[in-house]
Order: sequence, then C-alpha cells, then structure tokens
Amino acid sequence: MRPDGIYADCTFGRGGHSKAILGGLGDKGRLFVFDKDAKAITCAENLFSCDHRVVVIHGSFLLLERVLGQHRVTACDGILLDLGVSSPQLEDPGYGFSFLRDDELDMRMDRGSGISAAEWLNRAPQEEIADIIHHYGEERYSRRIAAAIVRARQEAPISRTLQLARIVSKAIPTRERHKDPATRSFQAIRIYINNELEEIRLVLEQVCNVLRPGGRLVVISFHSLEDRIVKRFLSSEARGDRFPLEVPVRASELNPRFRIIGKPIRATAEEVTVNPRARSAVLRIGERIAA
Repeated sequence: MRPDGIYADCTFGRGGHSKAILGGLGDKGRLFVFDKDAKAITCAENLFSCDHRVVVIHGSFLLLERVLGQHRVTACDGILLDLGVSSPQLEDPGYGFSFLRDDELDMRMDRGSGISAAEWLNRAPQEEIADIIHHYGEERYSRRIAAAIVRARQEAPISRTLQLARIVSKAIPTRERHKDPATRSFQAIRIYINNELEEIRLVLEQVCNVLRPGGRLVVISFHSLEDRIVKRFLSSEARGDRFPLEVPVRASELNPRFRIIGKPIRATAEEVTVNPRARSAVLRIGERIAA
C-alpha cells in the first residue's frame, strides 16, 4: 500500500481492519471509515479522535462516492468491504441478530432507520415472508416456516429472538448436523431488513468510479449470496464489454476495468480455530486497470 494513499474501510465494525491500514499509512495518508451502526461509529470516534488522517462517516457505504467528492478526493487507492454482521453485533444485546440468546427482535444495523424485524414479521403477508426466507436464506421449508409465523402472531406478537427461533424450529421437520434450524431464516430476515444484497450491488458500481488505476478492491464475504454478487462483478469487469459471438473483437478492444488478483482466499484451519466465524469467509481481490 502507499504511505500517502487514500483508503476506505466501508464496514468499520470495531476497527480491526482500519488499525491495520493505518499502520501502513504515513502522515499524508487518509482513511475514510463508514458504518451504519452507531456503536461502531462511537468506537471509531474514540479510537481516532486525535488522528487527522481519519474521516469517520456514520452511514451506509453507499455514501462512498458522495463523501469522497465532498472531501475533494477524485480517486482512492484501496477499498475494503467486510460484509455481513460484525462479531460485536452478534454478541451484544439489542441487535437481535442471534438466536442463541433472548433479545429484542430488531435486526437493524442502523436502529435509527427502517423497520425492525419484529414490525415486519407481525404485518407482512405470509407469501412475502415465505419468499424472503426462500430467496435470502435458501431455506427449503420456507413455506412451512411462514405459515407457522402467521399462526403464532395471531396468538401473540412476535417480539423476541428465542420466540422466533422456537417457531422456526418447530416448523422444520428435519435437522442438519452442526446447524441450528433457525440459521437460514435469521440470515434471510436480516438480509431483507438491511437491504444487504442490493446495497452490495450498488456500492460495487461506485467502486469503478472512485478507484484509481492500480487501486485495489478487497471484499470479504461470509455466505454464498454475497460472494456470488462479488464474484460475478469481478468476472464481468475483468471480461470487459460484451459483443455478439459473431463479431470479431480483439481482447484489447473489450475495455475491461478490473483484473482479478489471485484466487479466492479462505481461512486456514488455524485461523478458524482462533475465530470459528471465519470458516465461511471468502476474500476476493480486484485491481482497477486504466481505461
């Protein structure tokens, strides 16, 4: 990395990646950090209040291009996206992402906007709930789960994580080894409530506009739906313009905007031992090339 470069950590979390980036930056370097989560932003402000190199943004990474423009940054050298939820969000009370403890069923990364999971589950049509759980959770029993949710909410509002986990568990007739039956449903509802997949697609479109030639995009995904979007984006941008098969075109005329750096990187056995949540992580790297 360049000591005087400009970088963006688009998913700050609790700052592990930002600290590593700052370790390679000199006095003239700059780091923009983004997060929807107010707790994450408080952490960032406490950590970097005296560091003139850091700009802290409370908001979605969809603000990336706008914020860089406001700070008169025409191009940056590196962008990091660590997708999904952070460990503190799974462990701290109040978020409602985990089915391992009783908590308020919220699931919003930014509790100041949008509707909570409880609000949506208690009023959404059964078919809509089934479609969300099927498409975002890849859950084969989505119809049974949706029907069980609607029956349960007719008796009492669904407002707690363990309450929802029990409803889902009872609706699923089979069990997978080493996987809680509520896993896919919780994932699907969280993705829907936070519009996660669409936001990934939209920020990747911005990346092409703000990375300088030679600048790199680094993305860490934790499940197949996220990784599929990133993989398709990099493959498409590395391939360049599309023409009909019968049109003779040189490779140099396809105008690719990225080249893929290496193969996808997965956590080692040692890393998974230290951090079990890394077992599903996939890291992909792309480098912007000159137009």
